[in-house]
Amino acid sequence: MNIVLIGYRGTGKSHVGRLLSERLTFPYVSIDKAIVLRAGMSIPEIVSRFGWPGFRDRESLEVKEISVWDSIVIDSGGGVVERPENIEALRENGCLIWLKASVPTIVGRIKGGSDRPALTDGKSFTEEVAEVLERRTPLYRSAAMLEIDTDNLAPDEIAEQIIILWQQQTACRSL
Repeated sequence: MNIVLIGYRGTGKSHVGRLLSERLTFPYVSIDKAIVLRAGMSIPEIVSRFGWPGFRDRESLEVKEISVWDSIVIDSGGGVVERPENIEALRENGCLIWLKASVPTIVGRIKGGSDRPALTDGKSFTEEVAEVLERRTPLYRSAAMLEIDTDNLAPDEIAEQIIILWQQQTACRSL
Protein backbone atom coordinates (compact mmCIF):
# COMPACT_ATOMS: atom_id res chain seq x y z
CA MET A 1 0.00 0.00 0.00
CA ASN A 2 1.15 3.52 -0.86
CA ILE A 3 1.01 6.73 1.13
CA VAL A 4 -0.62 9.35 -1.10
CA LEU A 5 -0.44 12.99 -0.04
CA ILE A 6 -3.19 15.22 -1.44
CA GLY A 7 -3.91 18.89 -0.81
CA TYR A 8 -3.44 22.37 -2.19
CA ARG A 9 0.07 23.54 -2.96
CA GLY A 10 1.83 24.96 0.05
CA THR A 11 0.32 22.46 2.48
CA GLY A 12 3.56 20.46 2.76
CA LYS A 13 3.10 17.53 0.38
CA SER A 14 6.58 17.69 -1.15
CA HIS A 15 8.52 18.40 2.03
CA VAL A 16 6.57 15.90 4.13
CA GLY A 17 6.68 13.35 1.30
CA ARG A 18 10.47 13.46 1.20
CA LEU A 19 10.66 13.13 5.00
CA LEU A 20 8.31 10.13 4.95
CA SER A 21 10.32 8.54 2.17
CA GLU A 22 13.52 8.92 4.15
CA ARG A 23 12.10 7.67 7.44
CA LEU A 24 10.10 4.76 6.03
CA THR A 25 12.67 3.93 3.33
CA PHE A 26 9.93 4.10 0.69
CA PRO A 27 10.68 5.64 -2.70
CA TYR A 28 9.28 9.17 -3.10
CA VAL A 29 7.44 10.03 -6.32
CA SER A 30 6.17 13.47 -7.29
CA ILE A 31 3.44 13.33 -9.92
CA ASP A 32 4.33 16.86 -11.03
CA LYS A 33 8.02 15.97 -11.45
CA ALA A 34 7.06 12.85 -13.41
CA ILE A 35 4.95 15.02 -15.74
CA VAL A 36 7.81 17.48 -16.26
CA LEU A 37 10.31 14.69 -16.87
CA ARG A 38 8.15 12.94 -19.45
CA ALA A 39 7.14 16.18 -21.22
CA GLY A 40 10.65 17.61 -21.23
CA MET A 41 9.28 21.01 -20.27
CA SER A 42 8.18 22.89 -17.17
CA ILE A 43 4.59 23.01 -15.95
CA PRO A 44 4.16 26.65 -17.07
CA GLU A 45 5.40 25.61 -20.54
CA ILE A 46 3.00 22.65 -20.66
CA VAL A 47 0.07 24.86 -19.64
CA SER A 48 1.09 27.56 -22.13
CA ARG A 49 1.27 25.07 -25.02
CA PHE A 50 -1.56 22.69 -24.14
CA GLY A 51 -3.71 24.53 -21.58
CA TRP A 52 -4.79 23.17 -18.22
CA PRO A 53 -6.74 20.32 -19.87
CA GLY A 54 -3.51 19.16 -21.55
CA PHE A 55 -1.70 19.27 -18.23
CA ARG A 56 -4.53 17.35 -16.52
CA ASP A 57 -4.36 14.69 -19.26
CA ARG A 58 -0.67 14.20 -18.53
CA GLU A 59 -1.39 14.13 -14.80
CA SER A 60 -4.00 11.38 -15.25
CA LEU A 61 -1.53 9.32 -17.30
CA GLU A 62 1.12 9.57 -14.58
CA VAL A 63 -1.40 8.74 -11.83
CA LYS A 64 -2.55 5.66 -13.73
CA GLU A 65 1.01 4.40 -14.15
CA ILE A 66 2.38 5.30 -10.70
CA SER A 67 -0.62 4.24 -8.62
CA VAL A 68 -0.02 0.56 -9.33
CA TRP A 69 3.41 0.61 -7.69
CA ASP A 70 3.63 -0.54 -4.08
CA SER A 71 5.15 0.86 -0.89
CA ILE A 72 5.90 4.34 -2.19
CA VAL A 73 5.14 7.86 -1.02
CA ILE A 74 3.25 9.80 -3.68
CA ASP A 75 3.14 13.61 -3.75
CA SER A 76 0.04 13.87 -5.90
CA GLY A 77 0.03 17.53 -6.88
CA GLY A 78 -2.70 19.93 -5.81
CA GLY A 79 -5.10 19.43 -8.70
CA VAL A 80 -5.14 15.64 -8.86
CA VAL A 81 -8.61 15.72 -7.27
CA GLU A 82 -9.98 17.55 -10.31
CA ARG A 83 -10.58 14.22 -12.04
CA PRO A 84 -12.44 11.40 -10.26
CA GLU A 85 -10.51 8.74 -12.19
CA ASN A 86 -7.31 9.93 -10.51
CA ILE A 87 -8.79 9.40 -7.06
CA GLU A 88 -10.11 5.98 -8.02
CA ALA A 89 -6.68 4.92 -9.27
CA LEU A 90 -4.85 6.28 -6.22
CA ARG A 91 -7.29 4.63 -3.79
CA GLU A 92 -6.79 1.19 -5.38
CA ASN A 93 -3.47 0.77 -3.59
CA GLY A 94 -3.09 3.87 -1.48
CA CYS A 95 -3.97 5.65 1.71
CA LEU A 96 -4.95 9.20 0.72
CA ILE A 97 -3.94 11.73 3.35
CA TRP A 98 -5.18 15.29 2.94
CA LEU A 99 -2.68 17.88 4.13
CA LYS A 100 -4.76 20.99 4.60
CA ALA A 101 -4.01 24.58 5.56
CA SER A 102 -5.79 27.93 5.75
CA VAL A 103 -5.59 30.49 2.96
CA PRO A 104 -3.24 32.82 4.92
CA THR A 105 -0.89 29.91 5.66
CA ILE A 106 -0.87 28.76 2.04
CA VAL A 107 -0.30 32.28 0.72
CA GLY A 108 2.53 32.80 3.18
CA ARG A 109 4.20 29.56 2.13
CA ILE A 110 3.97 29.88 -1.65
CA LYS A 111 3.76 33.61 -2.41
CA GLY A 112 6.42 34.56 -4.91
CA GLY A 113 6.76 31.07 -6.35
CA SER A 114 6.92 31.00 -10.14
CA ASP A 115 6.66 27.27 -10.72
CA ARG A 116 2.91 27.35 -11.43
CA PRO A 117 0.85 29.48 -13.79
CA ALA A 118 -2.33 31.12 -12.52
CA LEU A 119 -5.38 28.92 -12.11
CA THR A 120 -7.83 31.82 -12.40
CA ASP A 121 -7.78 35.02 -14.45
CA GLY A 122 -7.97 38.56 -13.10
CA LYS A 123 -7.65 37.67 -9.42
CA SER A 124 -5.10 38.62 -6.81
CA PHE A 125 -2.91 35.78 -5.61
CA THR A 126 -4.83 35.53 -2.31
CA GLU A 127 -8.19 35.64 -4.13
CA GLU A 128 -7.04 32.86 -6.44
CA VAL A 129 -5.93 30.64 -3.58
CA ALA A 130 -9.21 31.23 -1.72
CA GLU A 131 -11.35 30.59 -4.81
CA VAL A 132 -9.56 27.41 -5.90
CA LEU A 133 -9.33 26.09 -2.35
CA GLU A 134 -13.06 26.67 -1.83
CA ARG A 135 -13.82 24.71 -5.01
CA ARG A 136 -11.40 21.88 -4.23
CA THR A 137 -12.07 21.46 -0.50
CA PRO A 138 -15.09 19.17 -1.02
CA LEU A 139 -13.02 17.13 -3.49
CA TYR A 140 -10.14 16.75 -1.03
CA ARG A 141 -12.55 15.90 1.77
CA SER A 142 -14.34 13.19 -0.21
CA ALA A 143 -11.06 11.69 -1.47
CA ALA A 144 -9.21 11.69 1.84
CA MET A 145 -9.04 8.74 4.19
CA LEU A 146 -7.23 10.87 6.77
CA GLU A 147 -6.83 14.64 7.25
CA ILE A 148 -4.02 16.60 8.88
CA ASP A 149 -4.21 20.37 9.45
CA THR A 150 -0.71 21.66 8.74
CA ASP A 151 -1.23 25.30 9.78
CA ASN A 152 0.63 25.06 13.08
CA LEU A 153 2.80 22.01 12.48
CA ALA A 154 6.36 21.70 11.25
CA PRO A 155 7.00 19.20 8.44
CA ASP A 156 8.72 16.86 10.95
CA GLU A 157 5.61 16.86 13.13
CA ILE A 158 3.34 16.14 10.17
CA ALA A 159 5.55 13.28 9.02
CA GLU A 160 5.61 11.85 12.55
CA GLN A 161 1.79 11.91 12.74
CA ILE A 162 1.56 10.08 9.43
CA ILE A 163 4.15 7.49 10.49
CA ILE A 164 2.25 6.77 13.71
CA LEU A 165 -0.99 6.31 11.77
CA TRP A 166 0.80 4.19 9.18
CA GLN A 167 2.38 1.95 11.80
CA GLN A 168 -1.01 1.37 13.40
CA GLN A 169 -1.95 -0.05 9.99
CA THR A 170 -5.63 0.40 10.69
CA ALA A 171 -6.28 3.98 9.69
CA CYS A 172 -6.40 3.30 5.96
CA ARG A 173 -6.58 -0.44 5.60
CA SER A 174 -9.90 -0.63 7.37
CA LEU A 175 -11.58 1.93 5.10
